[in-house]
Amino acid sequence: MINRIKELKNNSSFMRYFTNTSWVMGEKLLQIVSSIIIGVWVARYLGPENLGILSYAQSYVAIFLSFSTLGLNGILVRELVLNPQDKNNLVGTSFILQSLGSILLMSVLVIGIQFTKNTDLLNKIIIILGTVTFFQSFGVIKSYFESIVESKYIVYVSVIGMVISSVLKVYLILTEAPLIYFVYVILSDSIVIALGQIYFYKKKKLSLKSWTFSAQKAKKLLKDSWPLILSGIIVSVYMKVDQIMIKEIMDTASVGQYSAAVRLSEAWYFIPIVISSSLFPAVVNAKKISEELYYKRLQKLYDLMVIISLSIAIPFTFLSEFLVQFLYGDAYYLSGGVLSIHIWTGIFVFLGVSRGNWILNENLQRYTSLYLGIGMLINLILNWFFIPKFGIIGAAYATLISQSVSVLFAPYLFKATRISFYMMIKSLTFYNIIINSKKS
Repeated sequence: MINRIKELKNNSSFMRYFTNTSWVMGEKLLQIVSSIIIGVWVARYLGPENLGILSYAQSYVAIFLSFSTLGLNGILVRELVLNPQDKNNLVGTSFILQSLGSILLMSVLVIGIQFTKNTDLLNKIIIILGTVTFFQSFGVIKSYFESIVESKYIVYVSVIGMVISSVLKVYLILTEAPLIYFVYVILSDSIVIALGQIYFYKKKKLSLKSWTFSAQKAKKLLKDSWPLILSGIIVSVYMKVDQIMIKEIMDTASVGQYSAAVRLSEAWYFIPIVISSSLFPAVVNAKKISEELYYKRLQKLYDLMVIISLSIAIPFTFLSEFLVQFLYGDAYYLSGGVLSIHIWTGIFVFLGVSRGNWILNENLQRYTSLYLGIGMLINLILNWFFIPKFGIIGAAYATLISQSVSVLFAPYLFKATRISFYMMIKSLTFYNIIINSKKS
């Protein structure tokens, strides 16, 4: 009887987490579909020049975004799970810290734009996008719902915001509105999401007035989050610096051509996240049985990632010109070449996401910043030399090379992570498939 009760509890717990994950994944799929359909339409309407201005501004703000979030979101979820009775103090302290972080970000942006050759319009867009972070501070409510496994409320808000945003963008296109109105839609998105989060928080009979601030808690949260702030800055520079450098070395129209291709290339990056989150528990459980089975399953996961990413990269290589012309139109004639190269970075992204779960399981997180730092440095150097010589095609090659170094070759430099290099090489050379075929 006792065993039966335990079994029911375990099943109930499993279904709760499964349902929560399903809500989150459903939201991600809707976002991808919306971004492809509406995003392509917006890109066609704006054209390379205006899309380049918007993409550059978003990239510029993204580089400094870690100053706003302070790496607190994941830490807050952990602390709320461990200390649910202290939620008002934890949420309130995190909100104040992130609000102060937004002020810091705005200060950095205002100072930073003084050292650029930006037009007044571009600087105005950067400042407007920077103010979005003030409303994103209410993301502490999202962290609370994640901690109690009730992400469906956040999904409700996200879907409603997505619908409102899509309708507004379609309206702006049909009325031939100028670029600045699309920027205001981005700002309105963050306001709608913040209000929605507040609404559902209050619906759970919780009050923002109950939030409190603790200097002691703030010190502890910042102590735990500073490595994440550093990693966040490195990731932001790593992922966005190419568009910044294209604008500074070339022009905003080139940024538009490049970003259009990147958006199509990165649309597939949700796949490794879904697969890894679904299959990695089986990999972890295998370690309880034997180390051999553990790494055998991990190798199969790497093999699967290579096969899936190649099945995307190969067709896109040959169809890139057609797809870009079909989706974006003749104005984006340079984007096809970028897409045919950039799509191959997906192989290393897929492997990197899977490797990330292994690093967490082995408690080797300290190496992540080192990998990213190496990749960022190489990306900066290659962009500096490649963009003047090869244009936006050079930026695509710089991204591909730096990703391969960060994900594949950097782990070889450290004894603790060298095994992942050998395993990935096996996957990329189809070692297991060849060996198994010879045996049969």
